[in-house]
Amino acid sequence: MTPPNDVTSPLSESDVLARPDLIEPMWYKDAIIYQLHVKAFFDSDDDGSGDFQGLCRKLDYLQDLGVTALWLLPFYPSPLRDDGYDISDYKNINPSYGRMADFKNFVREAHRRNLRVITELIIHHTSDQHPWFQRARQAKPGSSLRDFYVWSDTDQKFP
Repeated sequence: MTPPNDVTSPLSESDVLARPDLIEPMWYKDAIIYQLHVKAFFDSDDDGSGDFQGLCRKLDYLQDLGVTALWLLPFYPSPLRDDGYDISDYKNINPSYGRMADFKNFVREAHRRNLRVITELIIHHTSDQHPWFQRARQAKPGSSLRDFYVWSDTDQKFP
């Protein structure tokens, strides 16, 4: 269900979550944004890495701090050679942080507390494991598939 353009209040819980931007389009002007790296926030299973279940457990704490929006650093699958910015799959969750169901539950619980969720979309920086890079790497020089990356035959051209 898509809310009408003139919606002025949140949809009921029986409906799809309301789009907060339609309710308060200038919300960011007074927002208290808390930026965090999921892996460094709260570890729910004592494996040494924060996760979405742990973050979900701390939503009340974050809300009590006065936070109105959570800005999540990259949490997608990655070989982690660049702190998660070398994304290998934009459609999934790094398994160290949980599953897609954990992420969806986190978003649902954040919205239930009227906390907005901001995620970084880093489409200009992919892992060498990402299918876009793999396709470009295997394409012949001059192919349009290679146009999205900077290539060099030596490590001297772009030190």
